[in-house]
Amino acid sequence: MSCSNCANGSKGTPRGCKSNGTCGSDSCNKLTVFDWLENMQLAEDQEECPFVEVRFKNSRKEFFRIPKDLKLQAGNLVITKADSGYDLGRITLAGPLVGIQMKRKKIERKSEKIGVLLRIANTQEIDRWHELRNKEAEVQKEARKLAIALHLNMKISDVEYQADGKKATFYYTAEQRVDFRQLIKDMAQAFSIRIEMRQIGLRLEASRLGGIGSCGRELCCSTWLTDFRSVSSGAARYQQLSLNPQKLSGQCGRLKCCLNYELDAYRSEIKKFPRPEVKLHTEKGVGIFQKMDIFKGVLWYAYKNEWITWHKLSVAAVHEIIKKNKENKPVASLEDFVELSTSNEPILLDRGVGQDSLSRFDQPNKKNSFRRRKKKNNRNGPKKKV
Repeated sequence: MSCSNCANGSKGTPRGCKSNGTCGSDSCNKLTVFDWLENMQLAEDQEECPFVEVRFKNSRKEFFRIPKDLKLQAGNLVITKADSGYDLGRITLAGPLVGIQMKRKKIERKSEKIGVLLRIANTQEIDRWHELRNKEAEVQKEARKLAIALHLNMKISDVEYQADGKKATFYYTAEQRVDFRQLIKDMAQAFSIRIEMRQIGLRLEASRLGGIGSCGRELCCSTWLTDFRSVSSGAARYQQLSLNPQKLSGQCGRLKCCLNYELDAYRSEIKKFPRPEVKLHTEKGVGIFQKMDIFKGVLWYAYKNEWITWHKLSVAAVHEIIKKNKENKPVASLEDFVELSTSNEPILLDRGVGQDSLSRFDQPNKKNSFRRRKKKNNRNGPKKKV
């Protein structure tokens, strides 16, 4: 995920390119697109695509029309038209693949969403842009202090300066509606710029900030996930997971997005199982559902008022009992259909690393072994000469 500029510096400390996803190799951003048509020549009757894809801070991307007599390629820093000024971004995609991206995002060629690209950025504009990027962290701290002083229930998570320094966008999260009119006045007076407040969701905030999940990997939303679908507690019930909010919630405080990854497979597989509310009627008693194992295809039932003893049944056996109940055929007991565990099942971790002794690599103590042999000979008594 990192470029060559993000290698280690002196004394092994991470150096970092400090571009925060806008480095030259364009490999530090989750929305990086590999241009597989870059080295291919256009056909004779095919025209060049007059659009380019430009990325700004974090994951914000827009499409722009290329001016006449201006040749651009991926990696160029360009100046784009913005509200009452200009902004600076990096071209992430150029060529025929831009048209495919626009079609995928349902953006027509005559759409108003396509912006105006002015020119290639010069050295002074690039230096000014880097100064503003380094200034954003300090401005964010001061803005948080102003919000706390006004007792506003909101969290300012990120700041994005416009390249000309005339405007700054503050991204915040809040559970309820916030009246930040006085906050805008205080920030405009403190920073002497135009202020724009933009509310984002908690999932989008986690994707912008990044982090490490409970699985030990980077957050999906900050690496590759762009479609934030709603996750309900029913996804955990389908997968037979314990409804523990501490284990099921991610860093954003909402249910983990990964609960939806295997949900369709569980839904299609659970159709083979009988409904949990269906009871098994036998001559010995009524069997009530306790739990199921979708992977092994087994269910556990217990007799009414005998909750301690569970009986393990296969899916086919349960369907057979239900069929006999519908046909009013007698069923003696659940024990007749119990699935017996075979002794040929492989034992996991047998003589593995976790099973061996931790002292197996230690050097044997010769002095102690001599004492043990001596004690053993004394117990057996002196050897008789023949």
